[in-house]
Amino acid sequence: MSKSYVNLLDLASGNFPTMEGKRRRFPRVNTAPGNLSDLDDDQARSVSSDQPSSIASDRMIIVANQLPVKAKRREDNKGWSFSWNEDALLLHLKDGLPEDMEVLYVGSLKVSVDPKEQDDVSQVLLDKFRCVPTFLPPDILSKFYDGFCKRHLWPLFHYMLPFSADQGGRFDRSLWEAYISANKLFFQKVVELINPDEDYVWIHDYHLMVLPTFLRRRFNRVRMGFFLHSPFPSSEIYSTLTVREEILKALLNSDVIGFHTFDYARHFLTCCSRMLGLAYQSKRGYLGLEFYGRTIRIKIMPVGIHMDWIESVMKVADEESKMRELKQKFQGKTMLLGVDDTDIFKGINLKLLAMEQMLKQHPSWQGKAVLVQILNPARGKGIDFEEILAEIQESCRRINEQFGRPGYGYEPIILIDRAVSINERICYYNIAECVVVTAVRDGMNLTPYEYVVCRQGITGSKSCSNFDGPKKSMLVVSEFIGCSPSLSGAIRINPWNVETTGEAMNVAISMLDSEKELRHEKHYRYVSTHDVAYWSRSFLQDMQRACADHFKRRCWGIGFGFGFRVVALDPNFRKLSLDAIISAYRGAQTRAILLDYDGTVMPQNSTDKAPSQKVISIMNTLCMDPKNTVFIVTGRGRESLSKWFSPCQRLGIAAEHGYFLRWSQNQEWEICRQGFEFGWMKIVEPVMQLYTESTDGSSIETKESALVWQYRDADPGFGSSQAKEMLDHLESVLANEPVAVKRGQFIVEVKPQVYIHESQLLQFQ
Repeated sequence: MSKSYVNLLDLASGNFPTMEGKRRRFPRVNTAPGNLSDLDDDQARSVSSDQPSSIASDRMIIVANQLPVKAKRREDNKGWSFSWNEDALLLHLKDGLPEDMEVLYVGSLKVSVDPKEQDDVSQVLLDKFRCVPTFLPPDILSKFYDGFCKRHLWPLFHYMLPFSADQGGRFDRSLWEAYISANKLFFQKVVELINPDEDYVWIHDYHLMVLPTFLRRRFNRVRMGFFLHSPFPSSEIYSTLTVREEILKALLNSDVIGFHTFDYARHFLTCCSRMLGLAYQSKRGYLGLEFYGRTIRIKIMPVGIHMDWIESVMKVADEESKMRELKQKFQGKTMLLGVDDTDIFKGINLKLLAMEQMLKQHPSWQGKAVLVQILNPARGKGIDFEEILAEIQESCRRINEQFGRPGYGYEPIILIDRAVSINERICYYNIAECVVVTAVRDGMNLTPYEYVVCRQGITGSKSCSNFDGPKKSMLVVSEFIGCSPSLSGAIRINPWNVETTGEAMNVAISMLDSEKELRHEKHYRYVSTHDVAYWSRSFLQDMQRACADHFKRRCWGIGFGFGFRVVALDPNFRKLSLDAIISAYRGAQTRAILLDYDGTVMPQNSTDKAPSQKVISIMNTLCMDPKNTVFIVTGRGRESLSKWFSPCQRLGIAAEHGYFLRWSQNQEWEICRQGFEFGWMKIVEPVMQLYTESTDGSSIETKESALVWQYRDADPGFGSSQAKEMLDHLESVLANEPVAVKRGQFIVEVKPQVYIHESQLLQFQ
């Protein structure tokens, strides 16, 4: 049996690992190769105190698939050398955190480290970089990253369904097990570091979406946020994922869940509504999901770039010969620039076809306009990589043959198929008249932001610089990328429409300089104020608000596997003790037992609503005790209840929410209030019928005292919208009638306004 399968069984049974012994304030590192041994977990010992510590300061533990460091084998092959990866977003987000907040990183390395060296490597990274590496065994790493992440989650989150084995393949259970195992290893590293009363944990991206469940089960009150850097697909797409509910429930163990755009957040909330039955609402400016007494904040905040770092690189690039070389090479030409990773969702070939279309429709650009396309190496073994690259190269060759002028050294498309340093990339930004992004689906894409900052030039520079000149820039961006809503001055395009994209490229480079400057100024104002520090500061503030009452609530962890969740209750809440109930029951001289029907006496979703013989037997047993007064209190009609409970002679029934009352079978039904007029039903029924005809899955339940419109079997979103509209409609037409219009769970009910007299209540005493 594979280790990953054992981990899955552990998870399903609720046997999460724990770390015993005294917890230290400073990080501890245990880097034995492979999986750490599972330790017994006792839910009653979940680490959390009633009050947070007031001595030590807060820390931020940032958990991501990869650490923001570069690792390189030394030339003598003895050990490793490490340096910060300045291109890594996670490195720069600490600029938005308080200066006295210690930041620790947990993640993996891009290189494979021999198990014998892992202890030394871990110690160096901890001491010099405050990083704790997670070493994934090769078999788990391959199935986790190249398998489940890149062949299942990545395509699906970018709207690609596995229609065939060639398009991502069918769901593979072994890859899911490896994904769980990898998340478990990250969890074990966090456990070595964390002080749950003082630390914040910020988890990043789709590689670690089940990590919140591991952490929440171990530490009920841990302050934890999650940010998704990729798109989140619509519910129709996401619902095809075999483990859809497991992932949703795992994410809901976070306190804050962040997305780049409202569209991504809306898709997530719709999935929670349709698949888990959860409702969300806006609360004083933020979206909140109520989940077992906890309010999960939904954060919508696009990430930014690191302004200071970009400007420092610009100063270096300004002094290099590459800038002068490129200016000379493209002198007299108008450059359009594309910078994309080589993967199927970047729409690179669509960009080339749009360039071809522009040259055809506007021949004046032939010999003048040049599209420089930089192809960054693919980040993993993505789908159809070789085919995509071959298609790009073939389009490039064909277009250059058709429009190129070899005698003049002109090629309309220049393909750079290699890794390009940030310094060189900035040189291209400086020369480009327009940046074109034609991704068919992308999470954020910071290329337009980098371009805008580079075209602004070096802030405060007085000497002659290559970045001097008019502050202007133009952007042609796909409407399907995360940064598109933020760039209101960009020309937004549907990348699938090659003709309109080509025309947009022509408009961008033909526009008057004054217009380009105005658009650039608008973009730069946004990009410079919404940088990565602003993003991380805002996310931390939301985490602080979401977790403000963590230590004021009473928390219980319930459920197994990915069904685990924390129930958070008011501090005054006290859990009922079975022994106390039995003792009170036995000592009471009179007892009133009020039982709801649907959901209590009978299961809520039961098809056959009639009580079983076992239920009838229990009711008779309770009623036989002379000290007991037993009532069924329900919204159901008296006719069906009388029939179902005819064997229960002494059972009381309150039908239609108490409008009809019968103390026992040998007594007559009492009506709460005589003399009601029900002419209003003739007004209500046509209205409800109208909504029933237009809402598939809805129905009308006619009672003696009320009319109920039910939409439990309708589409949740449409049903809820129709219920709200019906409520407004009925309140308007019934304004002068003595009735109450109420909206409940999947129902809208109209019933008389009933006032229960005090004498009726005294009968129970």
